[in-house]
Order: sequence, then C-alpha cells, then structure tokens
Amino acid sequence: MREDSSGVPDSTSILSERLRAAGMTGIDSIEPVTGGLAAAAGLARTAGGTTVFVKAFAETPSDDAFDTEAEGLHALRTLGDIATPDVVLATRDVLVLSALPPRPSTEDFWVRFAHELARMHSTTAHDRFGWHRDNWLGRRRQVNAWEDDGFEFFARHRLLRWLEEPRVHAALDAADRAALEHLCARLPELLPKRAACLTHGDLWAQNVMAAPDGRPALIDPAVSYTWAEVDLAHLWTTAPPPEARAFFDRYAELTSLDAGWRERMPIIQLRQHLAVIAQFDDDWGAADTVRATLAPFRRRA
Repeated sequence: MREDSSGVPDSTSILSERLRAAGMTGIDSIEPVTGGLAAAAGLARTAGGTTVFVKAFAETPSDDAFDTEAEGLHALRTLGDIATPDVVLATRDVLVLSALPPRPSTEDFWVRFAHELARMHSTTAHDRFGWHRDNWLGRRRQVNAWEDDGFEFFARHRLLRWLEEPRVHAALDAADRAALEHLCARLPELLPKRAACLTHGDLWAQNVMAAPDGRPALIDPAVSYTWAEVDLAHLWTTAPPPEARAFFDRYAELTSLDAGWRERMPIIQLRQHLAVIAQFDDDWGAADTVRATLAPFRRRA
C-alpha cells in the first residue's frame, strides 16, 4: 500500500485495496476526489470504460456505515423524490456509486434545487422525530432515537449528545458546557415549533451535485425526520457559492419562512459544529464559533 510523506496510506491505495477485497476487479485507474473530510474518495475507471465513485474510510467506523448511507440515498430518492446516485456496491468497507457530473454554476440550478428541497420537506411530514436506526455523520454515529417532541430530540440527540466526545470535552470548558445545557433548556423560546420531515442531514454545498439529466442530486446523507431548518442551516452557514443566494430567497418564499429565520441558523448549526469538533484535530474554527454562539447563554456569577 502506497503511503504519503507522513507515512499514512494514500487515498488511491486505500480505495484500490478495498475494491479488490470486495471482488471488484478490472479497475484501470483511480483519480482522487477532494472536498470530503471524513473518508477517502475517488473516481474509478473500469476496463470497460465505466466510471464509478468510490468511498472508503482508512479505519471503517462501523459495520453499518455504508449500509446506512445507501439506505439514506434510497430514502431521499423514494420518499423525497430527490435525485441520488445509484448504489453499485455497499459493503462494510467500501461504497461504490454511479458517478455524477459537477453541478452547474448558475442561479437557475439553485432555484430548481430550492423547489425540489422545499417539496421534499413539505411532503414528508412525520409525527415523530428520529429514524428507525442510527446512521453516521462523517465518522461519528448520529443518534436517531425516536422522540415525540422536537425540542427534546434536538437537545438530547443533536446537541448534548456531543458533550460525551473526547475532543468536544477538551475543546469546551465547564462554562461552555453549562451554557449549552442552558440553551437547550430554552429551545422552545428560541426556535419556532415545527413538524418533523425527511432531512438530508449533512447538506453543505459539496454534497449538492447534478444528475445526468441536469436535476440537482444529493450525496452523502445522514437522514432523519427532524426540522427542515437543519438542512437550511447547514447550507446557509458553510460558505455556499455566490450563485446559491437565489436558493435561499426562493426556498423562504416557497416554505413561507418568517423574517427571522436567518437569526436562528447559528443555533441550529451548533449540531454540525460540535460534530466537526468531535472528529477532527483541526476544527476549522468550529470551537470558536460554538463559544461565540453560546456566549449569550453563559450564566453570570
């Protein structure tokens, strides 16, 4: 297995090994794909001229990581009527999908995506929050235990759940953790009461692609039934491209969002910042963002 200069196996070597172990032969070449944070990924070209997308972890976090991802893609397609890649192969150690083209850099594409995401969110209402099994957000388990109350679900399984992670415990001091607990207790005052719906769960711009017919297509889901604004917050706060501005205006119009939705985004996005801290030594400023969001909830001595 080839290694990079740090002695860590390179991504193409990991992918080649996992494909061979899964019995997928006849791979002529693998081109690494950048953009993801948790796993090695690449485009593999077969001897027959077909190109597929391949994804693997250097250390697979669980037996069900790729099975739940494949299930999430199926849910988005069948329940949400959102385009997704075809699942070619899903084993414990490797996921192979049909390759998708890059999305176009146009406002029209993002306006179309606003219509499709708004439709998914508005047609998949559910009477409970959660999913029938846990799945994965990067390299950490996403807890999806059923709850009747959205505030309880979000507090327990999307925010406080991360305090148990060693990196989060090291990054946040006792006052930070107390502030997060205080914020959780006040969620019914801070956020509007909303119904649960099917959500992608990891919706940053890198996970928005295009289907061969030009439709917006989604990859890398962490699905559950929760607030639609979980998807909105993730896209809003992770530097979407300039042409995506049209998405937010149209989505807000289609879903009749109130004027204060932008102010809610930092609170809802805490769940993603905490997940990033939990997984990476370099958290790209996530801990600082968490502390800034929690500052108003610190109890004064």
